Amino acid sequence: MKKLIFATNNKNKTAEVIALLKHQYEVLNLDDIGCTADIPETGSSFAENAALKTAYVLEKYQLDCFADDSGLEVEALNNEPGIYSARYSGKRGDVENMNLVLQKMAGQVNRKARFKTVVSLAKEGQNYLFEGIVEGTIRTSTSGVQGFGYDPIFQPDGYDITFAEMDMAKKNEISHRAIAMRKLIAFLKEH
Repeated sequence: MKKLIFATNNKNKTAEVIALLKHQYEVLNLDDIGCTADIPETGSSFAENAALKTAYVLEKYQLDCFADDSGLEVEALNNEPGIYSARYSGKRGDVENMNLVLQKMAGQVNRKARFKTVVSLAKEGQNYLFEGIVEGTIRTSTSGVQGFGYDPIFQPDGYDITFAEMDMAKKNEISHRAIAMRKLIAFLKEH
């Protein structure tokens, strides 16, 4: 089975991607290749941040790899938290970040939001980008215990439950990361 390096230390993201790619690729994350660095995400977009991660792994380890940058964009908050989703409250903490969004959304009528992922693939000296978006709304309170990040407050369009109320298989059918990863997989099959 071919190996793919996923430039992340996020165990939740790794588990989602392993579930998406099982039987096709063995997915290794940064920890698996001995990289403990917190790769700086200094870009001004999801695409730039994802590409920074793949460039880092390529430079330091000479390995083809892929990386994602994902986040929640809330329309009423001028698309915040956006690229700052992981540290929106000033630190990495799912509960604190989610509570800050809920606090800022108090009394807001417009609850439209979307999750966005951009996957960067560094392969044979080239960089390729794949995007996935899922539209939805922000709930007024948390619901569900599955998933991570903002999943307990995000209800995708067409569903009456949050991502955190879905099992991983269901979420992987419709999530932003799954959409981007399907595009990546189709590209890898062609090339």
